[in-house]
Amino acid sequence: MAFIKKTTSELTCNPFTTIGKDWFLLTAGTPEDFNTMTCSWGAMGVIWNVPSVTAYVRTTRHTFGYLEGGNTFTISVFPEEYRKALSFCGSHSGRDTDKVKETGLTPIELDGAPAFAEAKLVLVCEKMYSQMLETSEFADKSLLDTFYAKDAMHKMYIGRVLAAYVQE
Repeated sequence: MAFIKKTTSELTCNPFTTIGKDWFLLTAGTPEDFNTMTCSWGAMGVIWNVPSVTAYVRTTRHTFGYLEGGNTFTISVFPEEYRKALSFCGSHSGRDTDKVKETGLTPIELDGAPAFAEAKLVLVCEKMYSQMLETSEFADKSLLDTFYAKDAMHKMYIGRVLAAYVQE
């Protein structure tokens, strides 16, 4: 199988399923030095007249430093048979573990950014905006107890989708 470049208007994925049910790997860094993490929170849509992806990363995640240090990242969505690999990437730190070796995933380069050969969809993104979530801005304060009582706050990243690749 090979990746075929598509326009974002040609994509047929449901963002609620793709993000909330299928999950994805967010990968940042260079093809030679990167980290990846599993995400199940985010958004796909249009902002500032461009197709975009919004992802949220806790400041304690190893991938956070890679996102802060570069301008591009990828979103890799996988078929269901890779659920175990995504679970591993979401529960182990790249500081301590070689996620590629442990999962058997195959890193590739698309438009100069690291992604994975097994993905069914890859979005290559360029950071446009980032901002820390602020506790004072939560209208629903119960979310703070539910999601941040024991864990670090998230930083939001909005990325312009530069390219979309689909396995065919």
